[in-house]
Amino acid sequence: MAFAPMGPEASFFDALDRHRASLLAMVTRGAGETPAGATRVASRFDDSVGLRMIPRCTTRKIRSDSPKSVKKFALILKILSMIYKLIQSDTYATKRDIYYTDIQLFGNQAAVDSAIDDISCMLKVPRRSLHVLSTSKGLIAGNLRYMEEDGTRVQCTCNATATAVPTNIQGMQHAKFLLIVEKDATFQRLLDDNFCSRMSPCIMVTGKGIPDLNTRLLVKKLWDTFHIPVFTLVDADPYGVEIMCIYKYGSMSMSFEAHNLTIPTIRWLGLLPSDIQRLNVPKDGLIALTKHDQLKLDSLLRRPYITYQPLWKQELEMMADSKMKAEIQALTLLSSDYLSRVYLPNKLRFGGWI
Repeated sequence: MAFAPMGPEASFFDALDRHRASLLAMVTRGAGETPAGATRVASRFDDSVGLRMIPRCTTRKIRSDSPKSVKKFALILKILSMIYKLIQSDTYATKRDIYYTDIQLFGNQAAVDSAIDDISCMLKVPRRSLHVLSTSKGLIAGNLRYMEEDGTRVQCTCNATATAVPTNIQGMQHAKFLLIVEKDATFQRLLDDNFCSRMSPCIMVTGKGIPDLNTRLLVKKLWDTFHIPVFTLVDADPYGVEIMCIYKYGSMSMSFEAHNLTIPTIRWLGLLPSDIQRLNVPKDGLIALTKHDQLKLDSLLRRPYITYQPLWKQELEMMADSKMKAEIQALTLLSSDYLSRVYLPNKLRFGGWI
């Protein structure tokens, strides 16, 4: 069954097609995103990969004869034995499954999660190579067909029904662009407004806030397979920008797996702090930055990758100067369907991303 051609006319995607051509040229050159005149900093940041573990990083020893680490040692040994059995039998288990095999030893789920990350880092392999999965919380919708590892064929739709992010996929069909939506509520609203159908062919993904591993792996695979433009739609606040940076540059806790998770070509589509002023969003839709917001904003401005994104830095400085933030829902003060029928279509058509 073929996807119905319900999207806009071909010329609508001219800016997207030009953007994709520039991305393909960059991939062919093997270039990162270092702007002219920028200097690489001696840190964990690599502009072509994201946050990555430095070769000579601090390590810690876990010993069986040390009272301080004996429980951690036992926990890791237990999980290693389970991983060995999973690989030998070519089966998979979730982190939750592992926790329930010995609740008394593990104590809590966080201990299992931490140990698995330590093992993955120690062995220098992706977590999936350990045959350990995490339960997906993300959702996906749009023009995408894929085959799961067990051979099940899945066809996502452009209507109001989303599909859970799969743990692993084999084959896919491509679209014009991928839109990562920060919040589930915004994602569902776009589906209700038939945004996917009207912008077809496209794909939408949400990690429902901070993305889980499966959502990040899926987004990375979509980029690696199709090299289509990837955009983010997040709140114009420090925590929305933080989530966008996780997709683009990764996180410190998973820096050892950056090559499998990050997409440095991601662009910020909205909501930009400059959009708030440009669109004259009513003051009723603005919120004063809290002390925690200001601390997070200061932290973002000090991060090395902001050096490589001068336009992002300008937006963050604009937020800092105004001392105000706004959620995506603030656009409903302009009109109830402004986001799906005016804001996003215009951004996509005229190249309103940075």
